Amino acid sequence: MAHDRLSVGEAAVEPGMADRPALIDQGKTISYASLATLVTQRCQELEACGVGPGSRVTLRATCDVQTVVTFFALLDLRAAFVPIHPRLTAAEEQVIVEDVCPDVRLHANGIERLTIKQTETFVDEDPPAVIVYTSGTTGRPKGAVLSRSAFLASARASEANLGWTSNDRWLVCMPLAHVGGLSILTRCLLARKPIVLEPRFDPEAVLRAISRERVTLISVVPTMLDALIQADRDGELRHLRFLLVGGAAASPVLLEKAADRGLLAITTYGLTEACSQVTCQPLRAPGTLEPGSGRVLPGFELRIVREAGDLAEANEVGFIQVRGPNLMRGYWLGPDKPAASSRTDDGWFVTGDLGAVDETGRLFVHARRTDLIVTGGENVYPAEVEQAFERSAGVAEAVVFGVPDERWGQTVAVALVSRDQSLSSNDAALVAIADVSTRLAPHKRPRRFAVLPAFPRNPAGKVDRRAVCRDATMLLQIVPTK
Repeated sequence: MAHDRLSVGEAAVEPGMADRPALIDQGKTISYASLATLVTQRCQELEACGVGPGSRVTLRATCDVQTVVTFFALLDLRAAFVPIHPRLTAAEEQVIVEDVCPDVRLHANGIERLTIKQTETFVDEDPPAVIVYTSGTTGRPKGAVLSRSAFLASARASEANLGWTSNDRWLVCMPLAHVGGLSILTRCLLARKPIVLEPRFDPEAVLRAISRERVTLISVVPTMLDALIQADRDGELRHLRFLLVGGAAASPVLLEKAADRGLLAITTYGLTEACSQVTCQPLRAPGTLEPGSGRVLPGFELRIVREAGDLAEANEVGFIQVRGPNLMRGYWLGPDKPAASSRTDDGWFVTGDLGAVDETGRLFVHARRTDLIVTGGENVYPAEVEQAFERSAGVAEAVVFGVPDERWGQTVAVALVSRDQSLSSNDAALVAIADVSTRLAPHKRPRRFAVLPAFPRNPAGKVDRRAVCRDATMLLQIVPTK
């Protein structure tokens, strides 16, 4: 796979490419030749620290030039990039570091080489490009091992569906710790298109960048789309060829609002374990609507399965399963072990999401994973937050769940049972929430709470989560913000 086009250096020496824009950051344009120089320098720095095929390198992945350069350098070195979400606390980052055992940690102030035995894990012609940590259903984050070929398959499928024009420029305004952001980098590199970086999502700044840099494409989650529409007083969004909307379900009201503005908002369905998109709506005229999350992308497969394991009929809700070259190898288990198998015997990945496919092949997602909270496009697994509460003094039990929110899609709520009645007052509950919040990223922190005397249980003695959520919802109060 020496010439798979995922090399900035190869792009820079192609006829006519050296002086073409590769990155645009805060009004500064970096050509392919200049970017290739930066990537080569980064490769030399990393190689001097022993980084090579099979190495694992961590970095707090913000949306900036250095993160892009590091990612492309690691692609050249056939080493694995392990992005750390910039909003994670130090304690949350340490959990990932202890799990992935990186050979090198990159920091804002330098490179830290760790004394970990180099292994031959995954060293082959299709090495892992990225290990992306997702919130774990068991309470600990899990590292999805995504190979180089998975990113290639994802990029090619996107191109086959949406295509490119000669003037396309894709704006990225999300942390590059998400597979969605990294997928934009590989799509643009493969197509030799400019990437426009915006360090954080600020609607006014994004709109200015769209106008200034003649941006044609942007990827957003529904809350970002809503904020952009509200801020777009001068019609800057009309310059876009389309907006790709993913990360969470977009409400019909929001999509109608976009269509009324003459915008083309294209919805998708994807997941980290499938290297971003699995389905996507096709191109169509701006201002028009199409229901659902599109059809399965070229080269991939999707099916709906009943709980018993047999295939569902058209329009019947069941569990979504996907198959294709975009799937991860599995979840990281350690430097001396293969990735944990994540597929059925015939290669299907069981997403746990609920959905249906109509007679025309369009996917309708009815619910994300039953225990998953999607807030502002960020995934929160209740088990991780619950374990944080269970380590808090005074908390006997905690159940975390999502509640509908007009702005964020969902927000995090918690039901608490006191230990020795120490949480008999709301003030005591807020003390526990404040304590836990210091150990959690902002998007994981509860915004609503309820105190219950005890949790209902099923006949097996397990907490009846559905009943807890029902009882707590009637008592929910807002967590005060400072």
